[in-house]
Amino acid sequence: MDDPAVGSPPAPAASLDLRGTPCPLNYVRSLLALERLAPGHWLQVDLDTGEPERMVSDGLRDKGHTVSVEAGAEPATVRLWVCRAG
Repeated sequence: MDDPAVGSPPAPAASLDLRGTPCPLNYVRSLLALERLAPGHWLQVDLDTGEPERMVSDGLRDKGHTVSVEAGAEPATVRLWVCRAG
């Protein structure tokens, strides 16, 4: 993960597979999923690399959520770990 302060997140409270989902729909779906979680709970989001990764991770950070990024299970994908802000 790119944020060493976060460490390994616990099992996510929810997960989304947004690979192949266009911007900004992937960002909107991520925000809606976070709204259903309690503060401090984790959301796992699988995305395509490039613009989807940048748009979602930057947008969620701008909203105050903690976001860590790791390589996805498939080429050209990433996995975001998002901790809902309180």
